[in-house]
Amino acid sequence: MRGWWERGRALGAAHPQAVDLGIALLVQAAMTMPFVVPRPPDLEPATWPAYGLTTLIVVPLIWRRRAPLAVLIAIIATSALYKLAVEGPGQPLPYTGLVIVYTLAAGSPPWKRLITGGLLAVAVPVSVWLNTRTARELTFSLFVFAAAYVFGRLTDARQRANRIEAERAAARERARIAREMHDILSHAVSLMIVQAEAGPVAVRTAPERAEAAFDAISTTGREAMVQLRRMLGVLRTGDEPGPAPREPQPGLAGLSGLLDRVRASGLEVAYESAGAVRSLPDATGATVFRIVQEALTNVVKHAGARTVSVQLTYGEGAVDIRVLDDGRGPQSGSGGGHGLIGVRERAAAHGGTAVTGPGPDGRGFEVRVRLPVVSSAEVAR
Repeated sequence: MRGWWERGRALGAAHPQAVDLGIALLVQAAMTMPFVVPRPPDLEPATWPAYGLTTLIVVPLIWRRRAPLAVLIAIIATSALYKLAVEGPGQPLPYTGLVIVYTLAAGSPPWKRLITGGLLAVAVPVSVWLNTRTARELTFSLFVFAAAYVFGRLTDARQRANRIEAERAAARERARIAREMHDILSHAVSLMIVQAEAGPVAVRTAPERAEAAFDAISTTGREAMVQLRRMLGVLRTGDEPGPAPREPQPGLAGLSGLLDRVRASGLEVAYESAGAVRSLPDATGATVFRIVQEALTNVVKHAGARTVSVQLTYGEGAVDIRVLDDGRGPQSGSGGGHGLIGVRERAAAHGGTAVTGPGPDGRGFEVRVRLPVVSSAEVAR
């Protein structure tokens, strides 16, 4: 049932005029009931002119979204004409009035809602005076119109809350995409710069190394393009033919290729894993890959290091990442840039922690990250 309801809401949002026409037909059906049930013999029989006037009261609801205030005035005028000009059957509820008051409360600015209140303050007592002139009818009429107004305001509040949440979700997604693109571009461009700067020297002294450097630049650029195309393909809206690529984000299986690309830049990279190695959830594996990638990019760009070590330690309820280089260490006045901020944000997104700073004995730079993962005992349970 929930699926049918959601599909119905989506269809209604796509075709609002059809929804308004359906509401008008439903209201017309409700207002037809007093004309088809038998009337007491002491009352005048229902006539076609009276029924025609009820249709005139309902028809303005078709334009309730486009001109709600004009529709309210039209309903008040046609309802007064019905009461004064014909002897038609009464209605148990003011259906058209309730629908338009709800519409005005749910989607109109304050000045229109203020005018609505003023019109109702005059129209409701006049209608009661023309009908029964009783306090009971006046109280009931005021109650049902107030209820319609309150429901409209609640609908407006819910819609605004949904819009705010959608905007926040979009902002979070933009931040995530920005981090992904930063990681991809920063890593690829840093390696390409290092290789390009070493190329002219290698051409004069070791041509075979120059060829390897240019190959590394080409490979790094192509891989960056593949990752960017994959990410941007998810954002396509169908303007291009064919489905958008949906390949998974790189994970632990991609670490070896990442380390080889960094080694090709001339940096010595040591890799070690400790603990009981096991598969990680896709999201956690992608986060491990991106954190190692950003830490190595930071080493290539800023550390001036010759060696760097990458260590993954698999604990019972967490995986620890440690990246340590032998470079110049933290630079005074440096805030770490967007890269290290992205490392902390990725760790925090998984409920983990990230610590960056000088290595042991103040030498080099160290990145330590702990990401919680489901333990094997919890999986067994």
